[in-house]
Amino acid sequence: MSSSWRRTLGNARSFVNNSMGGLRGGSNLASWVVAGTLAYFLWIKPSQDLKREQQEKAALASSDSYRYVETRKPVPDPQVTGLIYGNNNKDNSNRTQD
Repeated sequence: MSSSWRRTLGNARSFVNNSMGGLRGGSNLASWVVAGTLAYFLWIKPSQDLKREQQEKAALASSDSYRYVETRKPVPDPQVTGLIYGNNNKDNSNRTQD
């Protein structure tokens, strides 16, 4: 009876060791540490930072709507900047005569 669970445990250990690429000992542990560190800094940390930034922005926007300032600049009108030719600044002449 006791040999049955030992055999099962041994089979499980063999399966885990074989699934890890056959590396044993320190090199196996070192490769997993390197892979885990790379995964953390390339995938996990950026997604956590983005989520935290979005939560902070949402909390700030909901707490005081007048205090929240969008950090992106508005896109200028190409007609006013002269990128599109035609009736340049036609409407602005009426506004400046206030």
